[in-house]
Amino acid sequence: MSRVGTASLKWDKYKGSDVIPLWVADMDFVSPPAILEALKKRVDHGVFGYTVTPEELSETIIAMLWQEYAWSVEPDWIVWLPGLVTGLNVMCRSVGRGGDEVMTAVPVYPPFLSAPEFSRRGCVTTPLVEEDGRFVFDFDNLKDSITSRTRLFLLCNPHNPAGRVFTVDELLKLAEICEHDEMVICSDEIHCGLVLDREKRHIPIATLGEDIARRTVTLMAPSKTFNIPGLGCSFAVIPGQGLRKAFLREMEGIVPHVNTLGYTAALAAYRHGKAWHEELLEYLRENRDVVECAVEAMPGLSMTHVEATYLAWIDVRGTGLADPVGFFEEAGVGLSDGAYFGGPGYVRLNFGCARSTLAEALARMERALQGLEGTPVRGLEK
Repeated sequence: MSRVGTASLKWDKYKGSDVIPLWVADMDFVSPPAILEALKKRVDHGVFGYTVTPEELSETIIAMLWQEYAWSVEPDWIVWLPGLVTGLNVMCRSVGRGGDEVMTAVPVYPPFLSAPEFSRRGCVTTPLVEEDGRFVFDFDNLKDSITSRTRLFLLCNPHNPAGRVFTVDELLKLAEICEHDEMVICSDEIHCGLVLDREKRHIPIATLGEDIARRTVTLMAPSKTFNIPGLGCSFAVIPGQGLRKAFLREMEGIVPHVNTLGYTAALAAYRHGKAWHEELLEYLRENRDVVECAVEAMPGLSMTHVEATYLAWIDVRGTGLADPVGFFEEAGVGLSDGAYFGGPGYVRLNFGCARSTLAEALARMERALQGLEGTPVRGLEK
């Protein structure tokens, strides 16, 4: 499905040029038929007044969380949001006070790095390190980086951009450290429906114990899984009453309600999107394999295995390119700059697109890299 001429953020970035956009994290696939049918029916009703959360949507979310994760959630724990980034920013304002610190592990989705600053908090980073072909927490560095003012840890699981599905042991260790230092956890789990490795399962960190749950805010949404980010519908699960009150207080007067069509699409996605979802995962698995194989064969590039998401985190340091994004744009492929994720020397590639589009983009990248040898190219270090 062509997105040209649809005011698409992803495609309009390179409007009028022959650049394949594989940067921002939305997919080029048409959303599930059940969502389209539900939206058409709601539009045909013709009245779009102020809307409250449909009771059946909350019931569906609660049933889904139990079925998928054996997580028993009460209705009043769910707080609806017009977007997950909104939740990150509200969370940073809900814990501690101005001048306190928020910690996260890099590389990470850029709003994790900007939300603390917007909230008048300091941002403390700890590295994810590559070990046995995957990115893991450096727990020693994490513990050493915590100060008396570190109040909140922002977790991304499944991880964007590293593609990890963190294990029970990793999550328990993180929770133990946070509890010991009286830190709250905000867990962005928006990619929980995009686990590609069949043997792996997403584990919400809040399911690992009541004490952990009371100190955790979990952010989820149907937007990534069902490709409806433009409809603006997300939610937070907040079991701790005090934390929930603080979160709601920071929302007052600033955060708008979810719109009618966002609620409609979310309900249809969680109720009737299963078959489409399973087909999507199969397609993304094959795309993932195509990317990993292609990158392995490209001179100067490497990447770790993508366990979840539709995002490849590619190490380009071996090319010697000072401006890898500019270099690949000249070759006709638009990628995300790793520097914005706290990972300079990397690029992020979105493979949530038609396989023919992906194949052409990878071919352009390979040709450009093969042409580097003996050829002066903009962005290549001298």
